[in-house]
Amino acid sequence: MTPTLDQFLAAKPAALRTGPIAILLIEDEVETASTLAHAVKAGFRTILALSPEPLALSAPHPAIVNLTFDSRRKRAHVDAVNAVNEAVPPGTWLYYGYNAEYLFFPFSETRQVGEMLAFHAEERRAAMLTYVIDLYAPDLARYPDAVNLDNAMFDRTGYYALGRTDGSGQTLDRQLDFHGGLRWRFEEYLPEDRRRIDRIALFRSRPGLRLLEDHRFDDQEYNTYACRWHNNLTAAIVSFRVAKALRRNPASRDRIDSFMWRNSHPFDWSAQQLMEFGLMEPGQWY
Repeated sequence: MTPTLDQFLAAKPAALRTGPIAILLIEDEVETASTLAHAVKAGFRTILALSPEPLALSAPHPAIVNLTFDSRRKRAHVDAVNAVNEAVPPGTWLYYGYNAEYLFFPFSETRQVGEMLAFHAEERRAAMLTYVIDLYAPDLARYPDAVNLDNAMFDRTGYYALGRTDGSGQTLDRQLDFHGGLRWRFEEYLPEDRRRIDRIALFRSRPGLRLLEDHRFDDQEYNTYACRWHNNLTAAIVSFRVAKALRRNPASRDRIDSFMWRNSHPFDWSAQQLMEFGLMEPGQWY
């Protein structure tokens, strides 16, 4: 019987004692296997695959733990991430994402995520900014759900940042709202609070820390893109999630016959390509 997330965390298993740990919210069956395989290859010690129904894994891996959890409900990411944050030892590196999303970081072809996060921690950073880069299939007639790994496309330009302010209008230090991709080109189909592409997807656990619904944290330092003295690493999550949603939403499905435009570019599944297009920052990482 597949345990629930709450049951697993209450048992305090050994898998929670050492990071980095990935929390993957499985919303549907699209590219679940490839998402889990990518997380294994990245080097996560434990991968919590949270799904409404038990997963039928054709190639189980000892790092993958399937747990039942309503990953489709509103605020699912908030409840899952905050629960794991409280259950693991303080200082544990956590990552969270969804199925059909793939984490890349500078030189990730030859480096493990644990190496990169150890370096990031040495720079006195407890969180890392990630940009969510939309992927989409070039031919929606052939791939109606907009998902195709072999011919994935992304926007090579059209990304921009705006200054972030607090509730009183004051500019927040080292924080920006980032925009681009399908969320920018098809913004009329997305609520205003879901148009940003920045996500603090990698962070160190701390008792009482809270992830908010907008993918930011209640500790403002966690939401910064760099420290005060130099640039830091950033990472990228390439994601079919928005393309899938636009194809499933009745308001957009019949009005979008292609995601292609003059700045569409083939994705070659390398961190080097993302760095060359300025979609993540190596900082001082070697």
